Amino acid sequence: MAKINSLIMLQYIDVLLKHGNYTKAAQNLYISQSYLTQTIKKIENELGIEIINRQTTPLQLTEAGKIYYDYLASLVDKQDSFRKKIQKYTNTDYTVIQIGVLPSLGTYLLPLFLPDFLQKYPNIKIELHEYIPKNSEEKTESKILDFYIGQNSETISHNLISHTCGKHCYYALIPESSKLYQKDPSIMECNHKFMKNLLQEKLILTSHGSAIRQQIEYLIQKYKIQPNIMLESSNIFTLVELAKKGLGVTFIPESVNICKKTNDEEYNLIPLPLELISLSYFIAYSANKTLSIIEKELINLFISSFPQHECRLATH
Repeated sequence: MAKINSLIMLQYIDVLLKHGNYTKAAQNLYISQSYLTQTIKKIENELGIEIINRQTTPLQLTEAGKIYYDYLASLVDKQDSFRKKIQKYTNTDYTVIQIGVLPSLGTYLLPLFLPDFLQKYPNIKIELHEYIPKNSEEKTESKILDFYIGQNSETISHNLISHTCGKHCYYALIPESSKLYQKDPSIMECNHKFMKNLLQEKLILTSHGSAIRQQIEYLIQKYKIQPNIMLESSNIFTLVELAKKGLGVTFIPESVNICKKTNDEEYNLIPLPLELISLSYFIAYSANKTLSIIEKELINLFISSFPQHECRLATH
């Protein structure tokens, strides 16, 4: 088996952790499941440790695996920094802009402004880095990344300058197993009483520290609820699928695309009032960074692509 470089290995692990199993990860990577399994096993044999905890569902890193992951990330950072430093000497025909964004967020946000930007500036090369928010923030702060795109800028580092764009909504995914489920969701009145009842349902939530979890915890405290949290996950798509199957209520930013219902799925997707819970998207960069004219244009296009709007009941 050919030697796998650090960038590809990091990508393999990222996608594996995103999907939580080898089958979906291999499909996403356009490689066979056996090749992905053998590649991970080969690395584990070389290191003499297990990097993937196969006893958990979804799959997660072992403690040793976390150290290996950080090592790979540091190698990739050094490579990126090196390429960036020599770029101006090796090719003067185009400029590279490196952007960090969470994959689920990038799927929604990037198509809204990036095609227009690249059409206007065809000599610009965009490099996307699909890190978790914490990593993107740290790398932008140290200027390894040029920009970091995320949601809810209130808690990001004071060493970053951010530009936000309007208020956007969250949805509650209410499965048929919930007593709040309605055959006709249009009759629901999403007021304070409804929110209080909603938060007393069985909940499956994003992990502590995430933007949405912080807002849900605020509402839990506001309504003095003792929550019944069934499960937590860092993967919003895992929560969506589990909620659709009846495990509990979850909360989803509008950036997450919900596929059409299958025959065995019944659930409500209800927009929550902006005055109670909302999100804003932002683009951030290091406070020590001097923006070029082209980078300022990128920011302007980002902001203008997301007009503030009111949430409406989603039809699915």
